Amino acid sequence: MNPRIHYTKPSITALEIEYATDAAANGWGNRCYDYIVRFEEAFKAHLGVQYAIATSSCTGALHMGMAALGIGPGDEVILADTNWIASAAPIVHLGATPVFVDILPDSWCLDPAQVEHAITPHTKAILAVHLYGNLCAMDKLLAIGAKHGIPIIEDAAEAIGSVFHGKRAGSLGKFGAFSFHGTKTLTTGEGGLFVTNDAALYEHVLTLSNHGRTRRQTRQFWPDMVGFKYKMSNIQAAIGCAQLERIEELVSRKREILAYYKGELEKLPGVTLNPEPPDTINGAWMPTAVFDRALGITGKALQSAFAADNIDARVFFHPLSSLPMFKPVPGNVVAQDIPARAINLPSYHDIIGRN
Repeated sequence: MNPRIHYTKPSITALEIEYATDAAANGWGNRCYDYIVRFEEAFKAHLGVQYAIATSSCTGALHMGMAALGIGPGDEVILADTNWIASAAPIVHLGATPVFVDILPDSWCLDPAQVEHAITPHTKAILAVHLYGNLCAMDKLLAIGAKHGIPIIEDAAEAIGSVFHGKRAGSLGKFGAFSFHGTKTLTTGEGGLFVTNDAALYEHVLTLSNHGRTRRQTRQFWPDMVGFKYKMSNIQAAIGCAQLERIEELVSRKREILAYYKGELEKLPGVTLNPEPPDTINGAWMPTAVFDRALGITGKALQSAFAADNIDARVFFHPLSSLPMFKPVPGNVVAQDIPARAINLPSYHDIIGRN
């Protein structure tokens, strides 16, 4: 049988091992936050934002950010129906209601027209998730948010390396959240990041991230509010520092892989992959192929064929409204239609072709 081709895995070099070893050997006592601070500072510079907080996951970053915005029972947060549950879970945890709207057929991201239609007096935020590295229509979403006085939150878990009109994904909204899971372009194993340019929001989230203790509190073990425990470890941050030093290489390779797939597959009629509209850069985290209905090609059939040749592939996200814990939304026809005729393709950094 052919060697296994994974759909994704991290790119780890001697640099990551060196930094992680140093953190494990020396990153204790008064050095226990050294790599965390270094990682936050480096990522702020990379994104061009003022504030960053390293977290245990993107989900945790979203949870704290939404909590700091006061989202809670009786509130609604609008997001695309096509997403992983991690984007919706923090909304539910806070007692609010996720409102699922349809996606655009080309970017597979939030449809601004459907967002506008879904706004009610209870809408507390709009969550823009940049799916598979594809970018939401941020200009339109930010205009809608400004018109109605509603913050735009960016879930940029899958969009490291993506750029919208000169600004990096995650830096445009009220706050952004990133994932460094082992499947992502940049990894810390598990981990995430909260970013913002809002000083007051940063201070609130910073307090929440440390069990509710403000950084100005002088009394030991004295929380000022009930907070969370969503910290990144120093060893994880050490790996992240090494990865961030290699970020241009990591993103460039992802884009190279997507370009190869597009060059080969889009020669075929009825096959489309991740788009890159004018004045944007697609970070190319997860190359995804969508097949016209007339071709009769299904993701399920492709997965079976790939498995027979020892190749991994991922399904396109099911609509969240199709899951048993949520109510169906029959009107989200694009989100319901695409998954059956789409597939995520292998794209790890050192993937090589077979002869």
